[in-house]
Amino acid sequence: MTSVAQPPSSARELTVVQVTVCDPRVRPLLRELGDEYSTRYGKDAHAELARYPDEEFTRPHGGVLLLVLERGDPVAGGAFRRYDATTAELKRIWTHSAHRRRGLARLVVAELEHEARARGYRRVYLTTGPRQPEARGLYLATGYTPLFDTSADPESIGPLPFEKHLPAEART
Repeated sequence: MTSVAQPPSSARELTVVQVTVCDPRVRPLLRELGDEYSTRYGKDAHAELARYPDEEFTRPHGGVLLLVLERGDPVAGGAFRRYDATTAELKRIWTHSAHRRRGLARLVVAELEHEARARGYRRVYLTTGPRQPEARGLYLATGYTPLFDTSADPESIGPLPFEKHLPAEART
């Protein structure tokens, strides 16, 4: 997949909102992630997106689903779910195919980390597929510790696990 670098947006044009999976603005995220996974892994990966109940990405269940909107349109998003009492698990990190190479994935990860900290989580955990080198690069560049041998062939590992310990939220 080829992406074209876009000029950076003004911060005023971007809005981060918390949504539920049934919000119609989430459809591009689910569709593109399913298509991307299916292309890279050769099977219908839409089932992987349905693996976790939607409610796991809601506040009462310890999760969240965020979208980054540009002039009201979804351009990036991501979620976390409760992994354990002190750990949030990042899922569904996405940047719209027409908006890649703008730093939006970094923004999503930073917003998810901020929300996780605010909810009392002290650690973030995630896995990414072995055929997603850009995701691997994103997590390494944003301070995640790989929980696998980075010199090994990713295909020999399977899902690539990462973690990051979050500093306590500053009290004001």
